[in-house]
Order: sequence, then C-alpha cells, then structure tokens
Amino acid sequence: QVQLVESGGGLVQIGGSLRLSCAASGRTFSRYAMGWFRQAPGKEREFVAAISRGGSSTNYGDSVKGRFTISRDNAKTTVYLQMNGLKPEDTAVYYCQARSVAHQTELPPITAASYYYWGQGTQVTVSS
Repeated sequence: QVQLVESGGGLVQIGGSLRLSCAASGRTFSRYAMGWFRQAPGKEREFVAAISRGGSSTNYGDSVKGRFTISRDNAKTTVYLQMNGLKPEDTAVYYCQARSVAHQTELPPITAASYYYWGQGTQVTVSS
C-alpha cells in the first residue's frame, strides 16, 4: 500500500508556471507507475500525465502536451508535474495516483479507475 500527499498548488496568472509534487510513503515506490489527474467542478476526472516505474516512459493528455512535464525521483519517493503556459481551463483539483505494475516501462490505461491509490488533491487556479 502507498499513501500519497500532493502539494504545490495555488493561484497563478495566465501563462504562469507551477510545479506540483506528490510525496509517497513506503519503500516500494519504485514498483508503482504514477499518474496525475485533474477534476474541475461539474466535470469528470481527466487524465493529465503518467510515468512508468523507472521514468523512461511517459504519456500526456492532449490538452497538456507540450506544456506539462511529469518526472519522478525514486530516491525521494516523489513525482512531479511541471506546468508551464497555464490557461484558465487548467483550473482544477489535481490528484496524484499510483498503480503497481510488473514492468519498468509499463503505463496503465489513462483512466482514473485504472489506478489503485490517490491523494487528497491540490487546487490549481489560473486567473487573469
């Protein structure tokens, strides 16, 4: 089992940047593929980005490609989401999610239900 705690959210202007962090507990962090999802009021949870156990494989939602970058530091049991060029439509609660996978380069399906663990979320608000 793994516990996840997100941080780094806040209020930012259009075009600004934020870096979200997700700290994971436990000594088995390197067994988990990690994902970031987001949910705006009245909308379904949306896939943002994912990274494989070893960090060599990543994928991104179409709406954030070229602007967001996911990374991880297994020694620090932390996954990051660097967000640049923020837009008002990026406003949402961002959730870190984890799923144990067998292979170093494996990425789970891009649905929130494919992940087994998630944190409490961190609010990101993009304002003009």
